[in-house]
Amino acid sequence: MANELHLKELIREKAAGLLPDIIKIRRHLHAHPELSFEEFKTSEYIRNILTGQQIKFTEQWVRTGIVAEVGNTENYVQTIALRADIDALPIQETNDVPYKSVNAGVMHACGHDVHTSCLIGALIILNSLEVKWKNRTIGIFQPGEEKLPGGASLMIGEGLIDNYKPEAIFGLHVLPQMEASNVGICPGKSMASSDEIYITIQGIGGHAAMPHLAIDPILIAADVLSGIQKVVSRHANPMIPTVLSFGKINSIGGATNVIPDEVKIEGTFRTMDENWRREAHQIMRTYIQNTAEASGGKADVDIRKGYPCLINDDRLYAYGQQKLMELLDKNHVLDVPARMTSEDFAYYSQQIPSLFFRLGTGNRLKKITSPVHTSSFDADESALETGMAAMAYLAACKMME
Repeated sequence: MANELHLKELIREKAAGLLPDIIKIRRHLHAHPELSFEEFKTSEYIRNILTGQQIKFTEQWVRTGIVAEVGNTENYVQTIALRADIDALPIQETNDVPYKSVNAGVMHACGHDVHTSCLIGALIILNSLEVKWKNRTIGIFQPGEEKLPGGASLMIGEGLIDNYKPEAIFGLHVLPQMEASNVGICPGKSMASSDEIYITIQGIGGHAAMPHLAIDPILIAADVLSGIQKVVSRHANPMIPTVLSFGKINSIGGATNVIPDEVKIEGTFRTMDENWRREAHQIMRTYIQNTAEASGGKADVDIRKGYPCLINDDRLYAYGQQKLMELLDKNHVLDVPARMTSEDFAYYSQQIPSLFFRLGTGNRLKKITSPVHTSSFDADESALETGMAAMAYLAACKMME
């Protein structure tokens, strides 16, 4: 306990001293965002920092991914993993800040610049501590979290877990609804699976004044959208969180007096149970096709399976809660509910013990409250100190075991 107490104070001290440099790193990343699987300059920037800190790494994981190593990299007993995602979103930033995105139509609107900066800070802290480590920590700088099939699945496919064999993995995500200096954890199933639904309804177009000579795909689409919600809700176990939403509908052709030949619909299906997920796919596909055929049309249903449910390991949850309370004080470690949003960190959680926690980045007094995935998202940069210290301490205590 004495060693961990000393370690805690060292990490807090180093995080505070490192904060100005990490803020500069975060601002550079925020100003130069890159889309999923196109993070070439971001990767180069991270590699240059790691090289300057004499932290060894491997590169070109899924082309832009990086895996760094600190601690006992030669005679380790076990490996601990820390992960950050490095990609941005196709959003035009509207913030008026010195570090506003210089890349038109691209923005770090989901906080991946914060995640990456926290991981860089944690690795620098761990690498600078004069401790006789028993184990090693790897830092995973992962591309393409925002785009299927997800950089996590691709890095795993290239041998990340097989090569490094981590015993546990930790990741964090910004939460602007939570004040900076706080972190939040959810036990068990904490984020939903996420699937994309693409529907094409084909009819026969014609003059809107003579609908009896046409097969109206817009009317079929209306039946599909209203009916499928009832069908899914009637089949879903009320104890299993389930969300079905459609965000896009377009006709191919069509006008005020023209019935089109085709309508396209796009949506998302999310849940926290894999058996129900599979069953729901078939229920939706059958209902959509039957509804279209009942009106004389046809429907093509493409359900693209996305990220699985993210599960926080029970033991790692208890460990993380204890260590974060030691580091930050129990009043700054909050319980957060499960969310129907999704994250490709879930792929790691399906294979190794994982803990994914929330980093408060909001500040109501500074009016930093915009949600993620919006053009005005920003973060209270004091959260960087909390994030890098939390990642470093969670890994450091495991490295001493």
